[in-house]
Amino acid sequence: MGTKSLCLLLASVLVAYYVYTPIPENIEERWKLMLINAGFRTVSHVAEFAEWLDLMHYMEVLMMITSLEYTAPISDENVTVTDTKFNNVPARLYMPRKQSSGLKRAVIYIHGGGWCVGGSAMEPYDLLSRWTANKLNAVVVSVEYRLAPMYHFPVQFEDVYTVVKFFLQNSVLAQYGVDPNRICISGDSAGGNLAAAVAQQLLDDLEVKVKLKIQALLYPALQTLDLDLPSYKDNENKPILPKSLMVRFWSEYFTTDVSLQEAMASNRHVPAESSHLFRFVNWSNLLPEKFKKDHVYASPIYGSSMLGKKYPGFLDPRAAPLLVDDTKLLGLPVTYVLTCQHDVLRDDGIMYVSRLREVGIEVIHDHIEDAIHGVLMFITSPTDLALGHRVANRYIEWLNINL
Repeated sequence: MGTKSLCLLLASVLVAYYVYTPIPENIEERWKLMLINAGFRTVSHVAEFAEWLDLMHYMEVLMMITSLEYTAPISDENVTVTDTKFNNVPARLYMPRKQSSGLKRAVIYIHGGGWCVGGSAMEPYDLLSRWTANKLNAVVVSVEYRLAPMYHFPVQFEDVYTVVKFFLQNSVLAQYGVDPNRICISGDSAGGNLAAAVAQQLLDDLEVKVKLKIQALLYPALQTLDLDLPSYKDNENKPILPKSLMVRFWSEYFTTDVSLQEAMASNRHVPAESSHLFRFVNWSNLLPEKFKKDHVYASPIYGSSMLGKKYPGFLDPRAAPLLVDDTKLLGLPVTYVLTCQHDVLRDDGIMYVSRLREVGIEVIHDHIEDAIHGVLMFITSPTDLALGHRVANRYIEWLNINL
């Protein structure tokens, strides 16, 4: 074998080794997902290298890449799209062009991205909002909240809450022809976290007279206490959102101090004085048996009190909606929770389903056995997956029936 052939063979082996990631057997288009995941890993490695060289923060590199998916607010024959502001917070507004005799429904959508990356103008989010507006003949407000590491909690929550509270005024709803009895709040991943937290906060806000009809939480992140749940263990290195990245997203939401990230990675970040909160995320009581598998619940290992004092946000229910008492769940609207089997956040959603049902809230739990985290992001070329389209259709169909 010649030198060139040998080099080509070695290069091919290295590329194959890098690209290959074990993909669960029940996932369709496995090779395509493997290639997509290789792209995600490459971006992560570039971000780590740039940060190591002190050229740029890790999340800034990720944001540069996601900004490549930015799409302008271009209207089409079905939907009028404009970038606007609600009480000085940016949002993208989708107004359906269909004529209707009555008032329209509305969906307030909150994008994911670990509170650090992403945006309402990313092509997949823009397309999902267009589909929602057109198929439901509904007004869609997609919130453009500020991101970490430049802004930390509670800024993201406050931005979203500001938009929602402003939009729910009767005068504003009338301006956009929205029926005040048919409004949904929805979000995916970190957006699902923000949607759940806002829905809880609205219950105690006496200034808000309009009530949400439904909420839709799509593979939401809902708790900061136990980052060693069965789903975190089972899916530690699964595609798109490995445990290490989710831990980093959580810690960056509160601070750039790596000590919190390191403590979260070892699941030793909760101070002993906050031990009472673990009852809200005790998966041995809240997960159905089929999700426990062979895992055995272990008592928490407590961390330094200093972290809890320096960064109390990670113990705040506005950041971790599962940490509220049952009485704070009463009055929540009909809830749709989408979870994915191969996702570190799977158990967050399932535990919330259990808790909501225990207090009598109507919950529809849509668990997708062959899905990975972020599945709704894969609906645009060249990274579109049949799975992404299928899940998007299920979500929009549920909205259409229940809103």
